[in-house]
Amino acid sequence: MGEKVVAGAVDLSDRQAYRTKLNQCLEGLGRLLAERRFDRPRNLMGLEIELNLAGSDGLPRMMNQEVLQRIASRDFQTELGMFNLEVNIVPHRLGGRVFDQLSEELRTGLAYAHRKAGEVDAGIVMIGILPTLGEHDVVSANLSDVDRYALLNDQMAAARGEDFVLDIEGVDHLVCSSPSIAPEAACTSVQLHLQVTPARFADVWNAAQAIASVQIALGANAPFLFGKELWRESRPPLFQQATDVRPPELANQGVRPRTWFGERWIDSAYELFEENLRYFPPLLPICDDEEPLRVLDEGGVPELAELVLHNGTVYRWNRPVYGMADGVPHLRVENRVLPAGPTVTDVIANSAFYYGLVRALAEESRPVWSKLPFEAAAENFTEACRHGIDAELLWPRPGRAGGLARIPAVQLVREELLPLAAAGLDAWQIEPVDRDRYLGVIEERCKRRVNGASWQVATYRRALEAGLGREAALAATTRRYAELMHAGEPVHTWPVGFPAP
Repeated sequence: MGEKVVAGAVDLSDRQAYRTKLNQCLEGLGRLLAERRFDRPRNLMGLEIELNLAGSDGLPRMMNQEVLQRIASRDFQTELGMFNLEVNIVPHRLGGRVFDQLSEELRTGLAYAHRKAGEVDAGIVMIGILPTLGEHDVVSANLSDVDRYALLNDQMAAARGEDFVLDIEGVDHLVCSSPSIAPEAACTSVQLHLQVTPARFADVWNAAQAIASVQIALGANAPFLFGKELWRESRPPLFQQATDVRPPELANQGVRPRTWFGERWIDSAYELFEENLRYFPPLLPICDDEEPLRVLDEGGVPELAELVLHNGTVYRWNRPVYGMADGVPHLRVENRVLPAGPTVTDVIANSAFYYGLVRALAEESRPVWSKLPFEAAAENFTEACRHGIDAELLWPRPGRAGGLARIPAVQLVREELLPLAAAGLDAWQIEPVDRDRYLGVIEERCKRRVNGASWQVATYRRALEAGLGREAALAATTRRYAELMHAGEPVHTWPVGFPAP
């Protein structure tokens, strides 16, 4: 969604022209794939992290433009809400000490941004959902002042035709509504990119889908929303409902939501782009001047701008991405599963686990998705969102007997998936010291059954036991979280509760 989008009226002819261009783009993508025009393997990975702004009181600060002006770095950009920022790390080659390098870059960048934000009593908080956010914070007036956000909001609200309804039942039950998509801004995530060849794309995407539940179980960090304790990872249900442009009648007919897990394993990247056109009406029907088929006929490589823009409005947890670099097209799998935080070390550990495990699973002779029904993978995802580190997941039994067994996520990770992730990192030629350090963080989380969500809930309940009211307890938890986040030790080492006065 980084395209230059100018807000304005959209009429019927715009939609017709855009649909025509979309189909031309899809045909162009098919030709590029058939002609094998894509970039060779370069083992490139990328990282984006969405961030929250909160003051010394733990409450959100609606001031991303002021903070960005002070940071004055192109690495930091706006996000949907005025209390959001995003930091983008330039692509790195997987190998060597890349994870320590990423860690150092992130620490340096976030510490600088935090200092600059502190000049206006704001601070960087890397967390899935800021616990102190209230319904009054996520309103249209607090959307970032960027044309594409305004146009996206207008188009999604018009498509919905009525208020967006949030109904999430966890420990507490949240029911509320919003006339805009602003509640989506509560969700802050980590996005992991992996450039892959067309031939490997399906295997990598299928592997990423198969382990999405495991990522959530290990990394859950969003147990609170609008003063309620909900799921251990409340972002996915919130994101789906906050972007659901289907009125109830269309949902009842089985029309797919724009935020979805998917419905099947795939054989090619083309299938996902084609599904996006087949199932989802355009939200931002803005046409580029490029004629993609003519560009191809003349030996060039088209930008496929309409396809890229439309793809950015379909919120798959593992999204296919078409991109260009130095005039050469490439494909990426964008993994959008993980919440932000808790610390840089935790983010890098989650990343190392993902890149290693995806590599190992994608290269198995009998891959896990040949033994795991897609419906079970989707069920696992919901189970992990609800229960986090305590989730139990369906997974193929070893040996010839086959079938599925329900197994605690932490047991599955320690006994089966961590060795695979280590083998995958070896295949990427990651230095053993990096491999062992960051996978060791994952192992300790499993041993202690602690992640960001479990720490937040335990500390919040400690605050309630000390006599604080709900809002004060959430604010105290947020302040303590921010303090420990900036100290930098991984979350499994954090003491529960508050230091003695």
